[in-house]
Amino acid sequence: MIKNLVIIALLLSALSSKTWAQEQILIRTLPNLPVAMSNNATAIIHSDNATILFSFKGLGKGKRWQDTSLDSFALTLGNDNSWRRIAPVPGDVGELAATAITLGDKVYVFGGYTVAEDHAEISVARSYEYTQETNEYTLIPEIPVAVDDSVSFTVADRYIYLISGWHNSGNVNLSQVYDTIEKRWFQATPYPGTPVFGHAGAAAGDRFVVCDGVEKIVPIEGRHKYQAVNSCFKGEVDPIRPHVIKWRRIKPHPGKPLYRMAAGGFKGHRDWIVFVGGSDNPYNYDGIGYDTVPSEPSALVMAFSLDDSKWYNVGILEQASMDHRGLLTSGSQFFIVGGMTTGQEVTNNVIEFCLSDQNGKLSPC
Repeated sequence: MIKNLVIIALLLSALSSKTWAQEQILIRTLPNLPVAMSNNATAIIHSDNATILFSFKGLGKGKRWQDTSLDSFALTLGNDNSWRRIAPVPGDVGELAATAITLGDKVYVFGGYTVAEDHAEISVARSYEYTQETNEYTLIPEIPVAVDDSVSFTVADRYIYLISGWHNSGNVNLSQVYDTIEKRWFQATPYPGTPVFGHAGAAAGDRFVVCDGVEKIVPIEGRHKYQAVNSCFKGEVDPIRPHVIKWRRIKPHPGKPLYRMAAGGFKGHRDWIVFVGGSDNPYNYDGIGYDTVPSEPSALVMAFSLDDSKWYNVGILEQASMDHRGLLTSGSQFFIVGGMTTGQEVTNNVIEFCLSDQNGKLSPC
């Protein structure tokens, strides 16, 4: 009887997975990164002449504290050349879990954390503006409260928002905003959910979605624990008062909460926030779960429509991955640079897939 119940449960699970994501999305493999890199900050620049992908710092193949890196790279799409090494992000030791975001022809690289030999982790407040024409970094004002594993997006071609994230020994609920014109920071309406790290989110215009992440639980007795948070919030920035965010809880995406997904905004028939990959078992930087079980990646691609506030199944990628800092977008093209694949393997893979926006529904192209 027990055996029959197990078989029934497995069948129901398989049917449920097939119902939610049954169409495979083909990928195109781009030139590999020179080295395998995970939890790396990624960005994309569009110009009249070229589209350039970037990868800044991260965690190398060994996944040990000494494998954190400041190495940075760039790839010009359509160019037969491979990735080129660019100036490393300034610093004395390797860093990971930073966030990178593009405004115009500049890339901004914020935060991250360092790992010491005794495994002590320190959040980084230091941030830079990178100019690709000169291959130089300019130091900008530090993040008021240093964060890593934060969600970043831009609004009004001027403001960069850092939502929640980890600060040294715990999560913060802050919405920290950098004004790229006045070159100053200010605080916006705090994140209304449980403060988290490893969450995912992106914006399309002045609207955005933030989902999942991990909370720190401190019991009355014993060691603290880390627990996945199953929640999503939609936000909209006041066009006149950028420090005001109108937050609204939305229905969580189907399935379990996912840690360190790649997310990107896509403007089309409807405005979409697309989420890819991640893991349903939160883990330390080496890919081993906080529950000591090795974490495995997801291949799921899903999207939230900002116009009708509904979740849509998009499909399943040919390659599952996790440990991402962002999903790069260029029109209907999407790019994932590095990350971890099956078996917690840090990869140098760079993949491209595309989605059409026909009849108001995202679908494989």
